[in-house]
Amino acid sequence: MRRGFSLILLLTALCPSWAPARDAPQALVLEVRGVIGPATSEYVQSGLRKAATRGASLVILRIDTPGGLDSAMREIIQAIIASPVPVASYVAPSGARAASAGTYILYASHIAAMAPATNLGAATPVQLASPLSSAGGDGGERTPRNGEGGDTMTHKIINDAVAYIQGLARMRGRNAQWAAQAVREAASLPAEEALRKNVIDVVARDVDDLMNQIDGRTVEVAGQPRVLRTRGLVAETIAPGWRFKLLAFIGDPNIAYILMLVGIYGLIFEFANPGMVLPGVAGAIALVLALFAFQVMPINYAGVGLIILGIGFMIGEAVMPTYGSLGIGGLIAFVIGSVILIDTDLPGYGISPVLIGVFTLASAAFFFFAIGMALKARRRPVVSGREELIGSTGIVLEDFSGTGRIRIHGEIWSAHCGEPLHAGQAVRVAALKGLVLWVEPEVRESGG
Repeated sequence: MRRGFSLILLLTALCPSWAPARDAPQALVLEVRGVIGPATSEYVQSGLRKAATRGASLVILRIDTPGGLDSAMREIIQAIIASPVPVASYVAPSGARAASAGTYILYASHIAAMAPATNLGAATPVQLASPLSSAGGDGGERTPRNGEGGDTMTHKIINDAVAYIQGLARMRGRNAQWAAQAVREAASLPAEEALRKNVIDVVARDVDDLMNQIDGRTVEVAGQPRVLRTRGLVAETIAPGWRFKLLAFIGDPNIAYILMLVGIYGLIFEFANPGMVLPGVAGAIALVLALFAFQVMPINYAGVGLIILGIGFMIGEAVMPTYGSLGIGGLIAFVIGSVILIDTDLPGYGISPVLIGVFTLASAAFFFFAIGMALKARRRPVVSGREELIGSTGIVLEDFSGTGRIRIHGEIWSAHCGEPLHAGQAVRVAALKGLVLWVEPEVRESGG
């Protein structure tokens, strides 16, 4: 045993690289890619908490985004400001951008950096764009400049965004004047010009170059000055976990839209044809997931109402045909509701028109044929079993008053009738009590 212990000590002394890498100073890298939504916010906040727990020296947000939801952006900014670990936002790789929400996050970070051939800006709130806005030479839409048209609500939203980004600029000592231009005029800058105008702090080729350049700088972290010691830090990329992947999947408006419709269709099919179970279970699960996704999305509840109203009209057409009146009205309400369901014009964060068209046609087919056939099947007379005898016609085998025998479907049954019957007379089954058929004359004999 002593020899084994001595061997372990010897190997540890000869191989110091076996010591856990976590003991070395770390820089955690978080990837902020694509549209910024609730899943991105959860991922960044989780990464900042992990950095604080590990005692990391720096967090690097590697950004490439066209923008995102205002609510998710503000959650990320609040987490950055409250973080006990310095945060460097780095627009990379070359060709990446930090547009709209990405610009705000860049301004809020302790260090703002960009790779060559990247750009930032275009920070105007996108929900202000409208068909009446004048189109610029780049084909994009422009919102009214300060004092140039627009309604009171538009000016309120723009002024709020300007005040917000200028507050972040002054907190970090960056160019507040250009920040206002990014909001009011949707201005953009390449990396080198952004550095000259004091919009960013560093232009770096890669993460190692970034850490070398910011080494020794003083930043304010949680209200206290801190000197960055970043040269030689071990950079570790924190991959998104299963929770982020799940939120990103169901947080896609197209996926949430599909889940909502699958849930509604499943429940309706279960109610129309009880006992199938699977459509009801699958529909309930899909609907709950859709509602979970909708609670973190900018949902227009008028759109939800129109979708439900359209589905109701199509059900009405299947149950009681109105020669297309309810069906066509239902399709129109369904399409309009689907188009306005997501209350934002953010690029890449809406429902695909192709998907809406596919589900509109599928919904029409589903309700006009599938649900209609299920409801007709429920109203169809029973053609097998004991219940099928109700309403059937039989022949009396012998004269009787009270209880006797009849032939029905090739079988002889005991029958009961409240009036006398004659052999060969046709009778109709009115009820079944045990093994006795209660019958009544099919054709009553006329008196006299």
